[in-house]
Order: sequence, then structure tokens, then C-alpha cells
Amino acid sequence: MNRRNFIRALSFLSAGALTTPFLQLSAREQVDFFFTRLSYESGDWEVDERMPANVLNSLIEYTSLRVDIKERIIPLSDPQMLSVPFCYLAGHRLVQFNAEEKQNFQRYIENGGFVFVDDCNHDIDGMFARSFELQMHDIFGQQALKKIPNNHPIYSSFFEFDGPPRTSIELNGWGDDLIHNYLKAIEVNGRIAVLYSNKDLGCEWDYDFRNKRWLKVDNTRFAVNIIMYAMNS
Repeated sequence: MNRRNFIRALSFLSAGALTTPFLQLSAREQVDFFFTRLSYESGDWEVDERMPANVLNSLIEYTSLRVDIKERIIPLSDPQMLSVPFCYLAGHRLVQFNAEEKQNFQRYIENGGFVFVDDCNHDIDGMFARSFELQMHDIFGQQALKKIPNNHPIYSSFFEFDGPPRTSIELNGWGDDLIHNYLKAIEVNGRIAVLYSNKDLGCEWDYDFRNKRWLKVDNTRFAVNIIMYAMNS
């Protein structure tokens, strides 16, 4: 499903029409995209605070999307999160969903949502990675989370990449001292529903957008790919 139609489709779920402040605000402001961060009871979800503004600036700079420039934060346990087209979830510490969080995550994914999940530790054996992957196994099964090939359409959804770009965190040897040459995903009906990174991309993009002029290549371009894939797949 094209996620530009996602909110409209969710209004007709069998549970009945959804009317939320998110829907009302989006309609009034006539925006195509807004950045939603998911909070959750365990762990530290409030990371990389400048990243959303930087990524939103890139969407304005490179695309024709009408963008809400303010980050929105909503609890995973809140049913309103079922009505948003794109979510971001990150942290360093334990991920242990409570009953409401688990139910909403599963329902959101199975009904066409998209979540970008980023491990801020850059560590495949760290607390966030181990606990988040365990949550995915518990909800979707042991084989649901898989490596995606480096020719996946997400790498050509706007800019062209030959796989996930390396981050300065990896090159500086932080975390597990590995270069992660792949991303993982849970796919539903042939499209990515959960995109999962151990690369700490959020930290890579956590700077004032005005500082991009000092970069030889704008490293937020891959964030544009993720969002354009999420909105159009």
C-alpha cells in the first residue's frame, strides 16, 4: 500500500474509523509527511535530538513533499500511533514492550505501517540489539527479521546507493568495531515494514542542518531514501 494513502485506509479498519489529533492536524496543514518518534516505557528513546530536524530539512531541500517541520512524539502504547505513516524508534538500553506496546506494534505493522529502528549502540551484541530483536522474534517469529540485499529498492528509492552507507561511528571503531554492510528488515506482502539498523544512523545525522555545508557529501541523503521508500512502497 502506498503510505500516502495509509492514513485514509486505516480509517476503515474493522474496529471502526479512527479520528485523532494527528489526522486533524495533517488535514488542516495539508502536509504529506510528518516525523513521528515512538516513546516506550523501557530504555531511553529520547536520543539524537537534532536528527529529525536535519532529516526534515533534507526532505524540503531534495523532494517535493510538503513537510511538517516539527517532530511529533507519541507513546507506542497510544492507539493514535496506528494512524501515522512513518515511525522512528531508537535507543541504547533495554527494549521490553508492555502489553499495549506489543499489541500496537504488531497491529501497526500488519496493517501497513513503517517503522525505522536504529540501534544507537552500533553493537550487534549490545542491550538494545539483543532485546529489540527478541521482541521482534516474540511478535513475528524467529525468521521474520532478515538481512536485505544491497540491491533492494530502498537503496534506489531516490538517491542511488550500493548498500547502506558507512557511518563515521563505524569507521572510528566505536561500538562493536564492525562495519555493518547490510540492514535487516521485516517484510509484509513484499515490502519493508520494519527497517532495522545496527549502524547508529541517528547519531550520524544528529547535527544542526546548517552544518551540512561542511560535508563533502550530504550524509542525510540515505534518510531521504528511507522516507521516500516508506511513503511510496
